[in-house]
Amino acid sequence: MKRFLSVFGLISLMTASLSAQDTPYVILVSFDGFRHDYVARYDLPNFQAFLKRGSHARGLLPSFPSKTFPNHYSLVTGLYPGNHGLVNNEFYDPDRKEHYSMEIVERLRDPYYYGGTPLWKLARAHNIRTASYFWIGSEIPDAGEHPDYYLPYDEEVPFGERVDQVLAWLQLPEKERPRFITLYFSSPDHEAHLYGPNSPQVAAALRDVDAMLGKLMNGVDKSGLPINVILVSDHGLKELEFRNETFIFLDEIVDLNNPSVVAVNAGSQVHFYLPNKVQRDSLAAILQAGASQYDVVISEDFPRRWNFSNRRSGDLLLAAHPGHYFRDGDREEYMSRRPYAEKFGVHGYDPDLEPDMMGIFYACGPNIRPGVTLPPFRNIHVYPLVAKILGMETPAIDGKFRVLKRIYREAVNEKRPVTSTFQ
Repeated sequence: MKRFLSVFGLISLMTASLSAQDTPYVILVSFDGFRHDYVARYDLPNFQAFLKRGSHARGLLPSFPSKTFPNHYSLVTGLYPGNHGLVNNEFYDPDRKEHYSMEIVERLRDPYYYGGTPLWKLARAHNIRTASYFWIGSEIPDAGEHPDYYLPYDEEVPFGERVDQVLAWLQLPEKERPRFITLYFSSPDHEAHLYGPNSPQVAAALRDVDAMLGKLMNGVDKSGLPINVILVSDHGLKELEFRNETFIFLDEIVDLNNPSVVAVNAGSQVHFYLPNKVQRDSLAAILQAGASQYDVVISEDFPRRWNFSNRRSGDLLLAAHPGHYFRDGDREEYMSRRPYAEKFGVHGYDPDLEPDMMGIFYACGPNIRPGVTLPPFRNIHVYPLVAKILGMETPAIDGKFRVLKRIYREAVNEKRPVTSTFQ
């Protein structure tokens, strides 16, 4: 990391060619768990300045389930999770008979699990260089599968160092400079999980990421390059109370010792994989008999709006009602060691049923028409906008450019601010 900064930080943008000044760039920034209403509720001067400069949506609807991994990958593939295959943060693959989890590094870097054409791979086909300071699917080591510049995920890297590296990439000579960059922050999701989205800890985390946005945008303004910046989040969060009624303990509703049943608990959902329909229907009937805090849905009955049909989604799904959460283990033991706080944050619920799942979409730059407010839209539509800005033809995807057509404009010859409006 320091090698990047020491070498590339010495290169001046004053040597950039005239063609570089006309070639659009896109920086896609994710603030994990940034709920749609945070800017209105908190004093975030840099987010507010960003909104004044560009356009935004009243909310960004995550794909189902509203989890981190599937939605980050939907943002860069334009596909629903049922179509790109990353159906949850953790799941079971019936074909390989193995679990995928964010805790298993070799799975995270296995191209088998990642369908579709992520933006960095599409860009490579169009001779456009790319970089990623963390993004789901970006660290596959196989040739042609990763951005030109990328780093293995490390949550310990300070946020400011991540911004510094993005700005250093923009200082590379034109032929080496990435035109599409992704940047990821784990806040305010981390703090909201531990203390709840309405907590003082989240307010502090929001001030921190607001400062990071200011740092980034000051660098963008000083670069003189025609950079479009798109801010998104993968989901929002709902606040839950730490009490018995909140939790559904799996061993209280189903026999998990049956070797023919594979169950993967993802918190807001439980995926069941069964050998045949007879066992599936039998289990569904048992679970339905006591279902008051969750829905029991067999694969054929997945709502069409989910676009979730995939062998990895399971034969049977339990979907917790908003305000409830699935847990493994013993209830008494878990409740006796109350973690962190009396309230905590959860996501994963159906975004069409729970408004708190909505994230953000804010955009500004030479290819973004300012002053437009869009209704909430699904995150699969971000992909074709990025492709349009960078002049790339898209493969077959679920996203449609027409959804964001109102905010797109052909590049205008506007001079970047010498003095930034960001703090």
